Amino acid sequence: MANPAHHMAPHLLSPLSRRELLQRMGTGLGSLGLASILTDQGLLAGTSPASSATNPLAPKPAHFAPRAKHIIHLFMNGGPSQVDTFDPKPALEKYNGQRPPSAEIKTERKTGGLMMSPFKFQKYGQSGTEVSEIFPHIGGCIDDICVIRSMYTNVPNHEPSLLMMNSGETQPTRPSMGSWLLYGLGTENQNLPGFVVLCPGKPVVGPALWSNSFLPGIYQGAQINNSNMDPKRVIAHINNTQLTRGSQREQLDLLKQMNELHLERRGGQDNPLEARIQSLEMAFRMQTEAQEVFDLDQETKATREAYGPGEFANACLASRRLVERGVRMVQVYYGNGQPWDDHENIADHAKKAKMVDQPIAALINDLKSRGLFEDTVILWGGEFGRTPASEGAKGRDHNNHGFSVWLAGGGVKGGMTYGTTDEFGFAAVENKVHVHDLHATLLHLLGIDHEKLTFRYSGRDFRLTDVSGRVVKEILA
Repeated sequence: MANPAHHMAPHLLSPLSRRELLQRMGTGLGSLGLASILTDQGLLAGTSPASSATNPLAPKPAHFAPRAKHIIHLFMNGGPSQVDTFDPKPALEKYNGQRPPSAEIKTERKTGGLMMSPFKFQKYGQSGTEVSEIFPHIGGCIDDICVIRSMYTNVPNHEPSLLMMNSGETQPTRPSMGSWLLYGLGTENQNLPGFVVLCPGKPVVGPALWSNSFLPGIYQGAQINNSNMDPKRVIAHINNTQLTRGSQREQLDLLKQMNELHLERRGGQDNPLEARIQSLEMAFRMQTEAQEVFDLDQETKATREAYGPGEFANACLASRRLVERGVRMVQVYYGNGQPWDDHENIADHAKKAKMVDQPIAALINDLKSRGLFEDTVILWGGEFGRTPASEGAKGRDHNNHGFSVWLAGGGVKGGMTYGTTDEFGFAAVENKVHVHDLHATLLHLLGIDHEKLTFRYSGRDFRLTDVSGRVVKEILA
């Protein structure tokens, strides 16, 4: 007996998408509800199913006049101690070794008595802001910096706090801030990724920290391992040594047409395929600028010496080169893993500070000299702070109740501090700033109303700041 399948129409043998199945069930009535949902999401607005015909990275208008165009996030992963960096507490010296009732705050691990800082603080600039001796170069720039001393976050664990600082949620299911910025604003340079992550290795949690999550894949951060800033190795295999650009373009156009036909058969809703189409286009365009931007030897000897040596210094210099060329957001991780996590000896902060102090000051001065400081917001900080009480003999535990970050440039008031922690530096007590508030403020500086930057997914509208967040207008210039 012949196989019945041999007499079936060829198209009935191919897999059906959910949309096609709904269209064929009940004379298509099942697709009516789906169509209304897609229309609500803006996915059936009369455009071609092959939405890759438009460029999702093209610059988009802001909600209102922006103060800045770019963000550079200098991320001290691991959690720097606020009372040893930017929030001096003389009471720790007075009550050193004691355990007052106000120190009974739950953190991740058991802590002992109060522990004075091994570092001295001194006043810098016309503002007289006190800064730890481990940051003399940053201290020299303090009149350009706003220190927020009243930050707090949800939990004292690395993974959820890293996710909160990067994506506004403690679970690895939300888009990162850089992805939200690209989705909302696009980027100025179409030959480079709009969101670049410079990290020499893999931090705790890893790629989820710069993930696009449910946003289209083209908005994911592009990680660059800056442990070796050889321009030919930073982005491997970007150049085609076999074909001319014209031949590459012809091949890519053919492949794009085939992918778009496949996408159209799937209803134009295949996010991974759409992301692949856009990533191929980006890879082709990157051949013109991607390696050049990481060629730090193009800089003058004086500029290289100003930033100093080391992978973090190179990343700071590369971040200036990236925003100079129109990249929307650059994240610079201090290092692999969680290097600022000094449980055993807080004095080790000095070694890490030495690696970042000069490059950060050079970055601020370099941006100012090139007219980029007004257009670029710099954010410095970790995922949380550390306890004023000791853990073991000389270390400090994680502390989510109160810590410090600082902002500079891009419409931020310089030479000021905002908010306070209690007399020992355990918890924020005045003008408290949650991570959602920080994100709302950063979006505001780039011309975005954080309540209006939304994406409909799984039946609800999501946003970077979830259902809270306020703009800290007091720190705006």
